[in-house]
Amino acid sequence: MTSYGTIPASDGGTKVEFLSRAKERIQTGLGISRPWKEMFDIHSINIPHGFADAISRIKTNFGYFRMNYAMIVLVVLFLSLLWHPISLIVFIVSMAAWLFLYFLRDEPLMIFHYTIDDRVILGVLSVVTIGLLLLTGATMNILVSVLIGLAFVVVHAALRKTEDLCLDEDGVEAGGFLAASSP
Repeated sequence: MTSYGTIPASDGGTKVEFLSRAKERIQTGLGISRPWKEMFDIHSINIPHGFADAISRIKTNFGYFRMNYAMIVLVVLFLSLLWHPISLIVFIVSMAAWLFLYFLRDEPLMIFHYTIDDRVILGVLSVVTIGLLLLTGATMNILVSVLIGLAFVVVHAALRKTEDLCLDEDGVEAGGFLAASSP
């Protein structure tokens, strides 16, 4: 028996399933970032012994707290755009790209059978987001807010001790964020 011309009835289960998967991905994705208590532990802050120690701390902390640092810079940028509605709309659209391409991915991004490293995605999304925002006319506001966010990140990374981080367990390489990616 055939049923030509019939349209299958939708039970709405796909919408519920989609929302539950999105909720799970958000919880899992935000869980990838390091605990904020660990990042801002007052006992782990001290002045580095020299320039080489500061550079070593910055590299290690960039690798370890990479997701947290990206969130901090994006929040500072978002707060600075509250008085520029067009820029804010562009920022929100680019944040959706950030969420799906960087923060909420379960598995590595594959393009033409090549695995794209997280650092490449972070760099490309940063350049595209800032480029689009600069086209909206809030150039000085954006540059100042990004510089403030980056200054905070560099100061924190230089002052945060690295001895208490679990680097081996989490797969953070010795070079951290600035290390060359391997194929």
